[in-house]
Amino acid sequence: MLKTKGKAVNVGQSIVAKVTRDLHNRADNCVLVCEDYYPENLMGFKALVTNLDIPELAYSIPFVHQVQNLTHLQEGDVLAIHSSGLINSLYRTSSNQNFILVTERCNSNCLMCSQPPKDREDIFDLHQIHRQLIPLILKDCSGLGITGGEPTLMGNLFYEMLEQLQIELPDTEIHCLTNGRSFAWKNMADRLGALNYDKLMLGIPLYSDYYAEHDYIVQAKDAFNQTIQGLYNLASNNVRIEIRVVLQKQSIPRLTKLAKYIYKNLPFAEHITFMGLENQGYTPFNKEKLWIDPVNYMDELGEAVEFLSGKNMNVSIYNSQLCLMPQNLWRYSRKSISDWKNIYLPECTQCGLVEACGGLFASAEKMHSDFIKAL
Repeated sequence: MLKTKGKAVNVGQSIVAKVTRDLHNRADNCVLVCEDYYPENLMGFKALVTNLDIPELAYSIPFVHQVQNLTHLQEGDVLAIHSSGLINSLYRTSSNQNFILVTERCNSNCLMCSQPPKDREDIFDLHQIHRQLIPLILKDCSGLGITGGEPTLMGNLFYEMLEQLQIELPDTEIHCLTNGRSFAWKNMADRLGALNYDKLMLGIPLYSDYYAEHDYIVQAKDAFNQTIQGLYNLASNNVRIEIRVVLQKQSIPRLTKLAKYIYKNLPFAEHITFMGLENQGYTPFNKEKLWIDPVNYMDELGEAVEFLSGKNMNVSIYNSQLCLMPQNLWRYSRKSISDWKNIYLPECTQCGLVEACGGLFASAEKMHSDFIKAL
């Protein structure tokens, strides 16, 4: 999530509003963004954001001044302005990878979690922000993500949010990341099924066909059984499902067995994706348990992917680089890394396939394959 910061004046509760740089667009849901100037009259605007240092008594409406960076704020973007002076970009019109972070709490504690859970009560406050955000998102938004933490910990607010999305953005594909464990309780899955939300897909991780290994990776007792029961409960309610497998040292030895387990036991999965490791959050601290150079698992990955593809299942490879894969796997590779944390190494600038390659996470500067090369 992109963010910047300045000094806030007259900001109490968090303000959610659209960006405009047009002095004539005086809508009450707009925040005026000004670089190197500020106007005398702000009537009609919800707030002002500027890089200049202006007197605290200059305006009666909320404003944030001395903001460090404004270049990423574009017309129509949606911001949350906080009393601390922090400005979060909640929605960016130029991006196809917008998401809603609904909580940082989680009931798992995965070894490779890129955003380690925080045990604090943030659900209600974030929900109040997102209730204001959703009506401001462009109606032609093609896709939107929901992530955490674990979104189902929102309880009733989870379903309230989905109902609002159905109403405000009926044509937008919604992709929700969840560990799926809460749906082991049938009433949770039944309530989701009752929404008949055909634009919603749940992305649910499964790291092994063996319960003890999955439970170890997610650091939660009985997580495998809960996830599998949740998947069956969701399938019985016709909820769209994606299975996500992170490629790391713990999951590689049984990768082909997991692929066969998915085919035999989870044939209703609409999509299966194998995902490269992100060097963020817990991963650097668990490097010895997790890191394996991708070139060293290509045989296992290829066998798993081509088995599923051969069974007419929809399968993809995320967060991986073409130069590390055999050519027969290139057709499964997707450009999946969010634009704001996507980089290419110096070697990549000489590569003839750089436009087709998904590149790397920004965190990969400190940990990446020794075999990255230009093709």
